[in-house]
Amino acid sequence: MPKKRSAIEIILFVAAALSVISVFLITIFIFKEGFAVIKEYGLWNFILGKKWAPLSGKFGIFPMILGSIYVTLGAIIIGVPVGVATAIFLGELVNEKISRLIRPFVELLAGIPSVIYGFYGLVVVVPLIREYLGGSGFSILASSIILGIMILPTIINISEVSIRSVPREYKEGSLALGATHWQTIKGVILPAAKSGIIASIILGMGRAIGETMAVIMVAGNSPKIPNSILDQVRTLTGNIAIEMGYASGKHAQALFATGIVLFVTIMILNTIANVIARRVGEEK
Repeated sequence: MPKKRSAIEIILFVAAALSVISVFLITIFIFKEGFAVIKEYGLWNFILGKKWAPLSGKFGIFPMILGSIYVTLGAIIIGVPVGVATAIFLGELVNEKISRLIRPFVELLAGIPSVIYGFYGLVVVVPLIREYLGGSGFSILASSIILGIMILPTIINISEVSIRSVPREYKEGSLALGATHWQTIKGVILPAAKSGIIASIILGMGRAIGETMAVIMVAGNSPKIPNSILDQVRTLTGNIAIEMGYASGKHAQALFATGIVLFVTIMILNTIANVIARRVGEEK
C-alpha cells in the first residue's frame, strides 16, 4: 500500500509539474517573440498609440485596449445582474429538486462552443441592433450582449457556491430576529458571500477579455477608437486572431507583444480572484 501511494503521488506531482512547465514555456515564448517590438517602439508608445498600421510601421494598440475594456464592461453590466440573480434563485428561492433541474442548463451554457454564440449574435443580435438602433449592427453592444451570455455560467456557479457556503446560523438568526426572507438575503447572505461573488465577477471579466471567435463575428473589427456603443470595435484577442495568419517580421512581433499585454492583464485578474477566494477561505 505505501508503494502504491508513493507511485500515485509521483504521478500527480509529474502532472502538476507539467502544468507549471507548460505555463512557464508559453510565457517565455510570448515574451521572447514580442518584447523586441516593445523595446524598439517603446512601451508607452505601443500601449497608448492610437494608430495601428503595421505596413507603415505604426503599432499602437490603444484602440484595441479600449475595445477590450468596453466590451468587457458591457458584458459585466449585462451578465452580473442576471448571473447573481440566478445564483440567488438557485441557492435560496427554490427547493433542491428544481435547482437540480435548472443547473444542467446553466452548465450547458459553458459547454456551447464560442463560435455558436458568435453565429447566434451574427444572425439574431446584429440584425436586431441594425433594425432598431441603427448603424451596421456590428458593435460594442452586440459584443457585450454575446459576452454577457457567455460569462453567465462562471458567475452563476461560483456565486451560488458562495451563497450556499454561508453558515446556516446566519440565516436562522436573521429570521429569528423578525427579518423576512428577502431582507435576510439582502442584508445577511449577500454581504457574507460578497467575496465569492466578486471573485466570480473577476473571473467572468477574464473570460470576457480572453474571448476571441464570438467577438470577431459580431464586433466589426475596426481598429479605431469607438465613440458610442453602436460603433464597430476591435479587441486585443480579435486583433491577434485576424492578422496573425498573414503577419510577418515586425508585424508578427507586434501581435506577440499584444499577446503580452493580454497575458499580463489576465494574469492580474486571476491573481486578484485567487486572493479574494483565499481571503474567503480564511474568513470561514
